Amino acid sequence: MLGKTRWIIAEGYIPQGGPHADDPTLRSHETACVLNAGHQPAALSIMVYFADREPAGPYQLEVPARRTLHLRFDELDDPEPVPRETDFSTVIESSQPVVVQHTRLDARLGSLALLSTLAYGEDR
Repeated sequence: MLGKTRWIIAEGYIPQGGPHADDPTLRSHETACVLNAGHQPAALSIMVYFADREPAGPYQLEVPARRTLHLRFDELDDPEPVPRETDFSTVIESSQPVVVQHTRLDARLGSLALLSTLAYGEDR
């Protein structure tokens, strides 16, 4: 089985939308790319932590078996939206082993900058 059941993304920040904010494909965003290579659906529970307030969540999602999910944090809204221009960290708990990669698209200046890194994973 590939992956881990707990993933931590210590670095999170959703920049302003930038000059292309009306185009979802070019708007600044933060993403957790989740791969479930297993044979069972993976139920995800996500908590978002902040420097100056209580955490938000849990956000509940599912990644079907043998599928991938590109989760955009700027599209999370239940139980509340993740704020832009605010430092945050994320803990993702999964019912099945998954792999998580963190990506940010920063379009604030009109040109596009992309950051990507593998999150820290461990088994519960």
